[in-house]
Amino acid sequence: MTLQVTDPPVIEHGGGVWSIKVPIPDNPLGFTLVHLLDTDRGPVLIDTGWDDPTSWHTLTAGLARCGVTVADVHGVVVTHHHPDHHGLSAKVRDASGAWIAMHEADADVVRRTRANPPDRWYAYMAAKLLAAGAPAEHVAPLVRAAEEGRPRRLPGLDPALPDRAITPGELLDLPGRRLRAIWTPGHTPGHVCLHLEEEHPSRLHGNGRLFSGDHLLPGITPHIGLYEDPDDHTVTDPVGDYLDSLERVGRLDPAEVLPAHQHAFTDAPARVRELLAHHEDRLTGLLGLLAEPLTPWRLAEHMEWNRPWSEIPYGSRNIAVSEAEAHVRRLVKLGRAEAVPGSDPVAYVAV
Repeated sequence: MTLQVTDPPVIEHGGGVWSIKVPIPDNPLGFTLVHLLDTDRGPVLIDTGWDDPTSWHTLTAGLARCGVTVADVHGVVVTHHHPDHHGLSAKVRDASGAWIAMHEADADVVRRTRANPPDRWYAYMAAKLLAAGAPAEHVAPLVRAAEEGRPRRLPGLDPALPDRAITPGELLDLPGRRLRAIWTPGHTPGHVCLHLEEEHPSRLHGNGRLFSGDHLLPGITPHIGLYEDPDDHTVTDPVGDYLDSLERVGRLDPAEVLPAHQHAFTDAPARVRELLAHHEDRLTGLLGLLAEPLTPWRLAEHMEWNRPWSEIPYGSRNIAVSEAEAHVRRLVKLGRAEAVPGSDPVAYVAV
């Protein structure tokens, strides 16, 4: 049976696996589940949490409850580059000398992110939103920030460079463990799930355990938006990537899933079926909205979210527009929608 420990919140899963609830400041998700995996060469972390003093204190205190210190950490395996997963990786490496491993596609994002000053990101975000049909008053703060060249450090814009590349399909170099990387793009281009190919300590039916990052969550769907990058103009299909990756994980049929948010759960194939149906319903709903031409911004305004559009905060609206664009791009690729010729900003319509 799973043991719950509080202050700091630690969950022991058995078989040398623990989870530490590392808080995400001012975020409705609440926390990132940082997983600790014991190996013959020392403890390895799967993700590290948000770069914040409270988060760092919770992580180090949680490690102590697991019987180790941050200095003991042998390595960090990052499921994806987002700051609530990769934010504390540099501090862990500085304190322990641990290596950091990441899929090369996300490592490329990290390198380009570090190479671009914040003002270029402001300008890029402003241009993307204008092209999506955002009103000038929404974009104005970003334009001002870009023009003023604000040096303010933004979350995720100074991430740690990884030391090792995660190769999909291969076992990671973890003595005494069989942890295989499964490439699951969609949430990010280099997102990976990690399959622990060992019998579940409670002998649950299924194929080992899966550290699923943000790819497969028990009660919410991850954000699937465009892969934002001012130096990469590749026309990608994140929704298509995600749906293909979901099916791959469903076929794996792990005994238990250990996600990065919410809680551990079983019956991954059933959850995969729910998510596939959710995205098909969303695509079908968008086709109905696109009976008349709409820009991505206007489409996002009409989509169903967890609250009315008028109550969605500024930053979350940007994320919502990116998700609307990603789903429209999927419809275009499937031949179910198309851009209206000559529209500026671009509008889309069902076909």
